[in-house]
Amino acid sequence: MNIDEIIKNICPIPETSKNSLKEYITEVSFQKGFILIESDKVIPYIYFLKKGIVRAYASTENNDITFWFGMEGEPVVSMKSYVDEKPGYESIELLEDCDFYVLETEKLKKLFNEDIHIANWGRKFAERELVKTEELIISRQYKTALERYKDLLKEKPYLLQRVQLGHIASYLGITQVSLSRIRAEIK
Repeated sequence: MNIDEIIKNICPIPETSKNSLKEYITEVSFQKGFILIESDKVIPYIYFLKKGIVRAYASTENNDITFWFGMEGEPVVSMKSYVDEKPGYESIELLEDCDFYVLETEKLKKLFNEDIHIANWGRKFAERELVKTEELIISRQYKTALERYKDLLKEKPYLLQRVQLGHIASYLGITQVSLSRIRAEIK
């Protein structure tokens, strides 16, 4: 997905504002397995996935808990770093070779002060991230593992072809054995 589409999907802005924003955006590529964002570090960038898929996870003593997958067109960001300039709690791992558009948070905040359209775009970006988080929390609290799996099949079927089942089980909050049972039940 190209950067013009990504910007527009967050919130359409005038061409001059979009061009000002794009002046600060560069492209980077990393290989599968690379840790793009490390927990307990301030990350001064916002990434937008041009190509590939990533997962966000938090580590415990015994394992990693996957709580989000990002794919083409989506922002990849530590919101705690973005909003508070404090270390985030998540790590982001590349599950495929990935291409990103990258924007320094400091430069974006400078543009917020110079262009109301970019400031509104940034507000819309943060609002969308908040809604995604809210939906995830509600799903985890009120839906069964079977319901969460069915939602995943409906909303993100590509994950089953592109992501290891262990990561999907973790994302659903279940073991791989439970995931196998659910998959067999649905067939």
